[in-house]
Amino acid sequence: MTKILKVKCPECSKEFNYYSSEFRPFCSEKCKMVDLGMWLTENYTVASQEPLSESDLEAVIKKRQDEEDY
Repeated sequence: MTKILKVKCPECSKEFNYYSSEFRPFCSEKCKMVDLGMWLTENYTVASQEPLSESDLEAVIKKRQDEEDY
């Protein structure tokens, strides 16, 4: 008996059988790689419960300024 669970891909919203995809929770390798790219380029982030330290704040400000100059 084959398991069937229809879900939507979190990247493209295409409906697919969760158990038949080797790239789950994504429908394809492309969607998996797009998601990974978003994490690697810091478009996705995880919030922290701790406030930023002074040095962290300075690093964020410098990074933003460098991005604007680029």
